[in-house]
Amino acid sequence: MQTVTNHFTTTLEVKQSKFIAHLLPYTLYEETLQDLKKEHPKARHFVTAYRYLNEYAQIVEHSSDDGEPKGTSGKPSLMVLQGQELINAAVIVVRYFGGTKLGTGGLVRAYSDAVNLVIEAAEIIEYKEEVTQEIGCAYSDIRLVEYECEAYGVTVLEKSFDEKAHYKIKATKEAMALFLQKMQRVIEI
Repeated sequence: MQTVTNHFTTTLEVKQSKFIAHLLPYTLYEETLQDLKKEHPKARHFVTAYRYLNEYAQIVEHSSDDGEPKGTSGKPSLMVLQGQELINAAVIVVRYFGGTKLGTGGLVRAYSDAVNLVIEAAEIIEYKEEVTQEIGCAYSDIRLVEYECEAYGVTVLEKSFDEKAHYKIKATKEAMALFLQKMQRVIEI
């Protein structure tokens, strides 16, 4: 499986209709959709598709035609995401109608091409499952813990302090295992 970590955009023009495709991490989907609706008030359609892994490691998929004929835009966009094995990713295609009807086949082609175009322009990376862990350490070990977090690619999500330092951290399974093994004498799990 693959994913994206940034927002990418491309534009495709077909018979005077403009298809502005946005590929982004699923976590940015809702906010970006609202921003695009404000940014493009004259656009006719905001076609969407996304795929993400839920807390049970199941793939959740959804697509919306947003007023286009049923099955001509959202589903083809989703099928491109599936074909590229993209996960935790969303695509939003903003369409400005150019005055010429494309027909159902033309719409399927246009939306598929727009999504393929933005995927080609995007920086696609291999998806690696991440895990979170809570750890604690003495104040004297904070610098070491934070240094090793950076060295092993472990992200600090939260920090809190009382009689000792508490961290909520996130990393790929492999990186987390290596980090915990290296730090076993310094941290408490």
